[in-house]
Amino acid sequence: MSLSVIIFYIISALILGSGILSVTSRKIFRSAVFLLFSLVGIAGLYFWMEVEFIAAVQIIIYAGGIVVLIIFSIFLTEKSGSEMPRPIKIRMVFSGLAVLAGFGFTYNLIRNYGFGHPAARPFEVKVTDIGTQMLSTTEHGFVLPFEVVSILLLAAMIGCIVIAMKSKTAGNTIDQLVVKHEIKMEEPV
Repeated sequence: MSLSVIIFYIISALILGSGILSVTSRKIFRSAVFLLFSLVGIAGLYFWMEVEFIAAVQIIIYAGGIVVLIIFSIFLTEKSGSEMPRPIKIRMVFSGLAVLAGFGFTYNLIRNYGFGHPAARPFEVKVTDIGTQMLSTTEHGFVLPFEVVSILLLAAMIGCIVIAMKSKTAGNTIDQLVVKHEIKMEEPV
């Protein structure tokens, strides 16, 4: 077994292990940290494949932007240290079936696709070509998905703020209303 294969297996184990821990952890902040490790592992896989630009984008956008947004949202909801409730048994059964179906689908794709020998020349794409294609409005341009992702991130931030505002007012509303009502009743009219 060559060093390249060993490195691939180490990176793959990091990605899969932290992905499984992200899904199975009962503390929401730990899940976000494990998601960060999984995304950094994917960037490591891109570096291993010598696609440095995509690896840098993975680190900057996903590991740096999305995970920070998720952690910021967790801290806004004031539930960062609490444990999440145990999942319902029927949901666990359906989740297990979905995982098995995903493994079966992946196995079927791998079995039916004939992997050829890798190309002799390295993968070379200029960053200017990627930028032009990303913001192009032509047939193969990606400007519409680029804008949809930005709107999705804006909606996620607004949702975080709304959830944070609801949790702050819902936690102590009844006690504050009772106290305010008693104070108003005692004041002379």
